[in-house]
Amino acid sequence: METKKIFIKTFGCQMNEYDSNRIYDSVSKLGYVKTSNQSDADCYILNTCHIRDKAKEKVYHEIGRVKKLYRGKNKPIMVVAGCVAQAENKEMVNREPFIDIILGPQSYHKINDLLKKYIVNFKQEETEFDTISKFGYFDKIKNNDNKISAFLTIQEGCDKFCHFCVVPYTRGPECSRPFHKIIVEAEQLIENGAKEITLLGQNVNAYSFRQDSKEFRISDLINHLNQYSELSRIRYTTSHPRDMTDDLIDCYATNHKLMPFIHLPIQSGSNRMLELMNRKHTVQDYIKIYEKLKKINKEIEFSSDFIIGYPGETKKDFEETFNLIKHIRFINSFSFIFSPRPGTKASKLKMIDKDITKNRLIKIQEELFKNQIEINKSLENTTVEVLVENKLKNQNKFFGRNKFLSPVIFDGNENDIGKIINVKIESSNQNTLFGFYDKDMRAA
Repeated sequence: METKKIFIKTFGCQMNEYDSNRIYDSVSKLGYVKTSNQSDADCYILNTCHIRDKAKEKVYHEIGRVKKLYRGKNKPIMVVAGCVAQAENKEMVNREPFIDIILGPQSYHKINDLLKKYIVNFKQEETEFDTISKFGYFDKIKNNDNKISAFLTIQEGCDKFCHFCVVPYTRGPECSRPFHKIIVEAEQLIENGAKEITLLGQNVNAYSFRQDSKEFRISDLINHLNQYSELSRIRYTTSHPRDMTDDLIDCYATNHKLMPFIHLPIQSGSNRMLELMNRKHTVQDYIKIYEKLKKINKEIEFSSDFIIGYPGETKKDFEETFNLIKHIRFINSFSFIFSPRPGTKASKLKMIDKDITKNRLIKIQEELFKNQIEINKSLENTTVEVLVENKLKNQNKFFGRNKFLSPVIFDGNENDIGKIINVKIESSNQNTLFGFYDKDMRAA
């Protein structure tokens, strides 16, 4: 089989990272091997994300950069995949001759056939929602990811239709993978050396798969994974407050491998804004979940997402969001000024003045960042458990994360990669802890 080089550049979320790895597992059967040299590929894939602002423009900018890399050289097969490809497929076909294949996120199982059928100057576009076939295709291909901390998709799509969100239109309706297929892939990852598995989904805690008369939920997956002695940590993301059911909450009382850190987006601290966004939960619902979990384990920490300046947001709405942040003291959160996504209901609404939204974002981020700095500062001169993931490039330092997903950089030993060790924290900044392997403390 002829060996060909492929370069995959991934934008956005953890699911895109997972998808890119699975795309490579597929195309490797055609003889493709990964290259880190962007200017020496036979196939160049951009796996795109539509969540952030100006996503479409960033893709075209990236294609322009690739064009320059291959000026005077043989052009690679140019593939644009992911959510931008799904949302902008018709425009891309007409606008950019350099693109050869346009591939939506529910059509990745067709990548090999598209590459085999590739003909110069003949565009191919696959953007049908065919999640079941996609899951079935990749279930037959071994996951060769050998990272210490691995991602595992269990569910895709969304039925919530929040008015600001493009995911239902780019990823399709909610679809859950068969329970036993997820377990098989988890076992592959553990066999490959994974010590931590993060379960992924657009609404990961909405996972629901029926087999015979039994319904399998994400709590069943977590409890099953807890049985593997080689696996040290379990996480999941991203959750929706509506799907934070009691059986999942109870996992934090019975499952010692489930990390005490929850990313649970609320988007606003105002019930009026939540209704305008079509979130279908209230601030009181969110606080009730928070209090239930804190009662089970007071060590549990939260992160969240906040949209600032959503159409119709008043000063009072903003202040309610600010007060919620002060009340919960999120350990790490993402906050953005609202930016409309084509095709969503919110895209037709009147925008708030840019100066007002910018000032509100600054105030929100100052409070969020203050929380992060104070929490990290409180860990200085203490010892924390860290799962060692890798050695940093060109440095004699190691990287890992504590139980709250905070990055930790420290002096360590290559023999400790894949182990949970105790690190004495000497200093910190807003995002990262710094320290050294505490040999006087027994490793976990």
